[in-house]
Amino acid sequence: MIVGSVSADSESLTISSVARMAAMDKDFPRGGVQRNPTEEKVKRSVDNENLFKMHHDDVKKKQKNKKESIPVEAKKQKTKNSGTLQTNQRIKAQRLSLKELNVGMLLLGCVKEVNDFELVIGLPQGLTGYVSLTNICDAYTKSLREQIDEELSEDLVVLSDLYSPGMVIRCAVYELGKTNSNHHSLKLSINPKDVNKALSPEALQAGMLLSGCVSSVEEHGYLVDIGVKATKAFLSHMKTQEFIKSRNRGMPLRVGQYLTALVESVKNDGRIAQLSICRTDVAAATATEDQKWSLSNLLPGLIIRAEIQKVDSCGLILQFNSGLSGTVDVLHLDPRRARTYRPGQQVKACVLYVQPETKAVHLTLRPAFLHPGAMLQEPSPHGIGKIFEQCTVRSYYKGAGVIFQLDDGTFAYSPKSHLSGTAMSFDPKDFSEGSRHRCRVIDHSPMEQMALVSLRKSILDAQFLKYQDVKLGQLVEGKVTSLESYGMHVKLTDHIQGLVPRTHLSDIPLKHPEKLYSVGNLVKCRVLMVNSETKKLTLTLKNTLVGSKLSVITQYKEAVPKQLAHGYIVSVKPYGCIVCFYGDVKGLVPQHKLSTQPIPFPEKVFYVGQVVKVIVLKCDPTQKKLLLSMKTTQKVGTDADESSMYQTGKIVDVEVLAKVENGLKVSILPQRAPAFLPTVHLSDYVSNCQLLAERLQKGDILSNVMCLSQAHGQIILCRKAAVIAFAKQAQLPKDVLELQVGMQMPGFVKNIMTYGVFVEFPHGLYGLAPKAAMSDKFVTNIEDHFVVGQTVVAKVTNLDEEKKRVLLTLKVSECGSGEEDDESLALLSQYCGELEFVRTLMSSRDSPVAVSLSRLATGQRLQLVVSRVEGDGTIYFTGTQVTKLTVTASRYHQEGVSLSPGQQCTAVVVFVDLLSSIVHVSVRQELLNADVKKLKGISQHPAVVQFVTQDVAVVSLAGTSKLLLVPVTFHLNDTFHFDSEKLFVGQTISVLLHTAGVEHHGIPLAARGRKKHRSVKRERQMSEEEDLTPVVQHALYVGNVVSGTVKSVQPNCLLIKLEGGVTGFVHVSEIDDHVPVGSFPTTKLKVGNVETAKVIGGREVKSHRFLPITHPNFSMTIPVLTLRPSKLSGDCELMFQSEDLADQLKSYKPGQVLTCYVSKYNHTRKCLVVEVTPVISGSVELLLMSQKIKHLKFPKKHFQTGRALTAKVIGPDTMNNCLSLSLTGLCSLDEGSITLGIIKKVTPHLGVTIQLPFGKNGQVGLCDIADSYKESQFEELTPGHIVRCRVISNDEHELAVSLRNSRVYPENESSISDPEITSAKDLQKGQLLRGYVKAVRESGVLVSLSSSVLGRVLFDYVSDHFVKDHGIFMRNIPKGKLVTVKVLSVKGEVELSLLPQDTGAPDVLSKSGLPLKQSKMLSNAEGTVSKTFKRKRRGSESEQISSKKLKTSRKQKNLEEAECGVEVYFHEEDSDTEVQQPNPRKTQVPRLEVPLSFAWDVSLNTISPVTRKREDISSDSEEDEPEDSKAKVTKKEKELGKWQMEKELTKVEQQLMDPSRHPQSAEDFDRLVLSSPNSSILWTQYMAFHLHATEIEKARTVAERALKTISFREEQEKLNVWVALLNLENLYGTEESLMKVFERAVQYNEPLKVFQQLASIYTKSEKYKQADSLYNTMLKRFRQESTVWLNYATFLLKQGKTDCTSALLQRALKCLPQKEHVDIIAKFAQLEFRLGDTERAKAMFESTLNNYPKRTDLWSVYIDLMVKHGNQDEIRHLFERVIHLKLAPKKMKFFFKRYLEYEKKHGSEERVQDVKEKALKYVESTSLPVDS
Repeated sequence: MIVGSVSADSESLTISSVARMAAMDKDFPRGGVQRNPTEEKVKRSVDNENLFKMHHDDVKKKQKNKKESIPVEAKKQKTKNSGTLQTNQRIKAQRLSLKELNVGMLLLGCVKEVNDFELVIGLPQGLTGYVSLTNICDAYTKSLREQIDEELSEDLVVLSDLYSPGMVIRCAVYELGKTNSNHHSLKLSINPKDVNKALSPEALQAGMLLSGCVSSVEEHGYLVDIGVKATKAFLSHMKTQEFIKSRNRGMPLRVGQYLTALVESVKNDGRIAQLSICRTDVAAATATEDQKWSLSNLLPGLIIRAEIQKVDSCGLILQFNSGLSGTVDVLHLDPRRARTYRPGQQVKACVLYVQPETKAVHLTLRPAFLHPGAMLQEPSPHGIGKIFEQCTVRSYYKGAGVIFQLDDGTFAYSPKSHLSGTAMSFDPKDFSEGSRHRCRVIDHSPMEQMALVSLRKSILDAQFLKYQDVKLGQLVEGKVTSLESYGMHVKLTDHIQGLVPRTHLSDIPLKHPEKLYSVGNLVKCRVLMVNSETKKLTLTLKNTLVGSKLSVITQYKEAVPKQLAHGYIVSVKPYGCIVCFYGDVKGLVPQHKLSTQPIPFPEKVFYVGQVVKVIVLKCDPTQKKLLLSMKTTQKVGTDADESSMYQTGKIVDVEVLAKVENGLKVSILPQRAPAFLPTVHLSDYVSNCQLLAERLQKGDILSNVMCLSQAHGQIILCRKAAVIAFAKQAQLPKDVLELQVGMQMPGFVKNIMTYGVFVEFPHGLYGLAPKAAMSDKFVTNIEDHFVVGQTVVAKVTNLDEEKKRVLLTLKVSECGSGEEDDESLALLSQYCGELEFVRTLMSSRDSPVAVSLSRLATGQRLQLVVSRVEGDGTIYFTGTQVTKLTVTASRYHQEGVSLSPGQQCTAVVVFVDLLSSIVHVSVRQELLNADVKKLKGISQHPAVVQFVTQDVAVVSLAGTSKLLLVPVTFHLNDTFHFDSEKLFVGQTISVLLHTAGVEHHGIPLAARGRKKHRSVKRERQMSEEEDLTPVVQHALYVGNVVSGTVKSVQPNCLLIKLEGGVTGFVHVSEIDDHVPVGSFPTTKLKVGNVETAKVIGGREVKSHRFLPITHPNFSMTIPVLTLRPSKLSGDCELMFQSEDLADQLKSYKPGQVLTCYVSKYNHTRKCLVVEVTPVISGSVELLLMSQKIKHLKFPKKHFQTGRALTAKVIGPDTMNNCLSLSLTGLCSLDEGSITLGIIKKVTPHLGVTIQLPFGKNGQVGLCDIADSYKESQFEELTPGHIVRCRVISNDEHELAVSLRNSRVYPENESSISDPEITSAKDLQKGQLLRGYVKAVRESGVLVSLSSSVLGRVLFDYVSDHFVKDHGIFMRNIPKGKLVTVKVLSVKGEVELSLLPQDTGAPDVLSKSGLPLKQSKMLSNAEGTVSKTFKRKRRGSESEQISSKKLKTSRKQKNLEEAECGVEVYFHEEDSDTEVQQPNPRKTQVPRLEVPLSFAWDVSLNTISPVTRKREDISSDSEEDEPEDSKAKVTKKEKELGKWQMEKELTKVEQQLMDPSRHPQSAEDFDRLVLSSPNSSILWTQYMAFHLHATEIEKARTVAERALKTISFREEQEKLNVWVALLNLENLYGTEESLMKVFERAVQYNEPLKVFQQLASIYTKSEKYKQADSLYNTMLKRFRQESTVWLNYATFLLKQGKTDCTSALLQRALKCLPQKEHVDIIAKFAQLEFRLGDTERAKAMFESTLNNYPKRTDLWSVYIDLMVKHGNQDEIRHLFERVIHLKLAPKKMKFFFKRYLEYEKKHGSEERVQDVKEKALKYVESTSLPVDS
């Protein structure tokens, strides 16, 4: 298709060539066909058919006597020699104008614009027409009227969904008139009855190309309105698939959609027509002679095959269909074939229009129109408004217009009305060919593909012609046209007008703008905003803005720092003002930039609409962020409009203001703040969203609506029950940092991509659910699972806090609660509740149809009359109860019944579709029978599906007429079902009835029983007993005293058998007046007891409602009795008869104490359901059930059904129609309240977030966790744990709570190591305290001393070390570090010190290695030397150990010598020195002994601990030493001492030389590692030696020595040490230290080995979460290594996650090379055999062996595993299979031997002999020698 403007070359060639060809043919037979003399005579006259008219003066004179002023045909001349018809006239231009149009005339047009209420159609010759909404088709008009008058929705869509620019359509002139501004108005119609009015059923033939509109959507296709009476045109779905994909964006056809269709077949004399809209069929359709087209029924858009008869400068004359002729204007020639046109040439043409009066047919040869059904591409012409100074006149058409050639050679057309300003000033002589004029482009003609220009002076001088010409900030002048309540309309030009909002009428708000402005006034405005697409223009009349000389900011990039500009305030917030400029450019003026003086409450100083002067501080165009500041001289107002802040999560009531395309415009009550409620947020159910959007009207009130977000100054609301419930129960996370892995929360689908689903949560949080985590089922097409706006429950699986990315899972198995029945019933109950709300709305409407529809319910019986029976068997009914409603019964629901039109029958309502207003009924006999089955409270029944919708199914109990409602889905995320899982009508399923009390319009709600569901025997509930008891009519009334026998005793009720077979019901609350707390009142009574009771009411059997005594069915109720003595002796209360349940709930005041009885614990809602009276129930949320933690851990154990409890009323729960109660006595969270809470989130260095009662959250600071501070205080605080806490401050937005025992248990005396500091007044100078580092800032280190007191440590008081860069403090002092500080000053800020000499604690930078401050070293030289000496000793480990050993050996030797009486003179000096130094410790505390199990090698178990038993040597014992010990010894004694020492030395030398001796000291290990430096075993033993002595740092030092000492060639030895170091950090270090060692190990070793070792360490230490995360990292990094996949599979199987291995295997097969697939499958199967499911392992082996039957290694492994895990039959069957394979003889011999060995071991002699025979048979068959 070639569409576009006529180029200069092509157009010039066209005109010139036509002129040359015209000279060749002087005579042209106008109105006839040239024929040779030999041709046969013309059978019919051409006088009436060949009506191509040309204006000729001579011809007109001869037609004066005719009444009609219609130009006649040229006179025909018949020569004597031949019968050829000839004419000498030339083609005269005949242009189409409004004067030549008549009502009913048909034209071909093109859609130019699609507006809300009309279509703008471009017609030939540049004309423009308009198609109204009501001129589309009758079906569309009917739908509109029904929606407006009767408030019914028929799936209406806007015009933009049905039509698009470029569509070529057939239209008829509907009305000709003028507008209010005296402009011509051309109204068109595309209604098929107007376009095809000339056609009749008899005229329809196959092959015709017709236009029509979709009138209805049927099951197998569409009914199309083609405008032919008594004809039904049908379009099947099969013929629409291509059109829907290519042209309709995948959407099905809708009512009112225009179609160009081909008639495929015509049946029953034209009453039935089959259509096709396939592109190939429609494009190839042509109008032929056998279709009998004539001038009376010729339709625009028909493609004809014609012959060129005449070529002229003005165009062509064509002959077609044996006598019909038509003209082609020069503008409608094909520019590509301009030189090729010649008489006699065959061409394809398209009919443009037929002039009714002259019967002239106008055609086009442009290629764009020769393909029916194609779209016209928008040309790329000159911009509207462009002015051309020199335009040459090419031709002038009298009465029509002028064709110009523009400067660039293209052509343009100007109608006559645009050639001059007035008719009087127009002179045709001015437009002679070749004259030049100045013109301006005003429009484009899609039919001629050229521009339309105007020569009017007003247009040439106009400032702008269209909305695109209006520039932001431009000064314009206009005329006031109207004053409205919302603003003032100003007319700028004839076609452009703008709105001045009320706030922009003046600089100050005007109460009476009509006093300042009046209609007709000329005003000067400035353009604020312009939207060319919607043609909306916003202006301002504020004098400051209009007269401003400052720069105009229309884009963010124009805002330059230090730039001054005027703007106006659009919002006033507590944190500042938002100022708007032009084009919706907005900036923020922070609160501190509003003025030089502090303004604490900006809303009291500024107001919306106020003009201010600001200066630009900073601008980020990419982020669209603008920071501003106000001038100090700026005047501020005093009148302020307080704007309410609607935070996310706030629950409000709203009133519907209007319906818009995607939702509802509402106002928040009572402030009337505007807001928007999107359609997708009206309900959790997608189907109910559309229903509510259709049924809600202006003025309706919606309650329980949540504020979701605020975007662009607009409040977005949400009515999704799941999201609202979550917001009430817990604090909504505001940032990714507040999320935690494992957290579940509801959200809604924001976007659907090919790789997953994006889920949005409140506060604008987003998360991605990858395709693999979307469903438990395999996902092929994501759009089959979820739709945009759908409510889902998501679980956080992974967090990237740096990039703020969240990964989610939507799998029901992970997001469900496990209570499928309770969840599905809760969803079904919510769904039914929303339907009931819609019924209530419809019942209050004025429309009788809506009211009658709201009164119909499932199960209701109707008296109907058969209206008609469709071809597919569907029956339509009418009746008095269903007036104007569509009532239908499918073929299934009429089985066994024969009905004919006019027959009366009884039908039961199966389902009422409130959206489409269709009532589905059934006349099946089993549904009309009265055999209603008695339902049991908890029982399972077979049921037959009667009707299925997207969310609910109606079923009937098998063999009965009892109807139930069951949910289609089990969870909000359970949206996809395979065909085998989908319900269908007639299917028999199993339903589980939980309670007969949950109903919808009398229809019980039941849960679907899954196939795997096992029936569980349970105790009968009271509802079961009631249903088992037949209803007997009685004559009892309220107040009657009766006597009966106790029939049944249940925890919450009694059943008493009365006289006459009547069974009475006694609620647990009606047994006794005084019930002790904790007792079970019903246990006092036994079955068989005779009791006296009084009737206090009656309960309906089905609904269990209490009926008044005046109710006609009261005699059929179950009598409700009381046994309470006070009621037996007194007057009876009519408490159940007249009061509404809501009124009864309101009668209970908050704080009121009452007695209630336990009903059950609801796991889904996590609340305790209790019963107060027979009609009033209550709910107690989990945290208000008890103050004891163990009670909440096992609620069913401590709250048995029927137990009496004392509760305090909180208030009515309107959502669940019950009371909200508290068992702890807590009704609100005030300061000092003690309650239980659930740990929600633990944030290191900040504190703990705790979920509190009443849906609130509390924050626990670091100083409020315990009375004694410690470093690892979060170890016992894990999410989900229940703790006891106390509210210490009650802020409006957030609660502060404390976990200190002194706070939580004030009655107990707690030891407080770190007292709580309430204020700085509690501090004293010089006081030592402990606190947590909050932050390291430029001003110093901030230390939290309590939740309310913060101290600062200047950097000079942080450390004694010399620090040049303060960043060292940030790196070495982490947040949350526990430190000891000394108070230096409490005046003003609290000043603290961390110096060791002040606190007595080690220096915070002691491990940094920094030098000490020089002043400190000089002031205390002795201390410096001492510290230096200690550092040297620390640096040399061996010297330190040797010195300790030396000192210990000296003391031991001295003691031994004293005991043996031998004096040693050379020890005397040392002994005296040591005696003079007293030991401050009387007794030496033994070191901590570590169990010997810490070892990485078995040989380490023999190492004995370092700790030794030493005798205390005190200074007193040394001083009391006898004096003779110092006396002089004899020579003999000296020799004896020497001999003794030599003996000891010899003994020590022998021990050291003993190879079997184990090292006992560090010196021993040093000697060993020196002799064997590359032995990793010795190094690990050395490390273990230090660990046994709890010397962790020394063990680390040994590991580092080993890594430096072992040769680089010994890779395995080094790896062993790395593994030992990893073990050490895992057991004794932190996660951070472990990761540092791990990263180093990866650098120096093979990464895979290090990863595997760490995974093994994690697994052995039961850190499964870290191991799983590490394995996932390995799968990404080492995806080509099969061992990684196998190790991870082993890990998963050992954890019991057998279901994950199959998915893991599929991932492995995608990543591993093809050659490894068989081996990996086999190894996975072996793992399944050992650790998983043997059946799955067998299936894997079988599948692999089927594909690779000759892999003998797999057969061998399979046989080995089957011998271990299988039974004998399976094993023998496997052997039989393998010995019948076609393998090599050696391999067959191997399997036969295996088979024989197995039978010898496990079989009998017969089986052994049988195997031998089979082996012999195989040998004989292969001709091999027999082997013994």
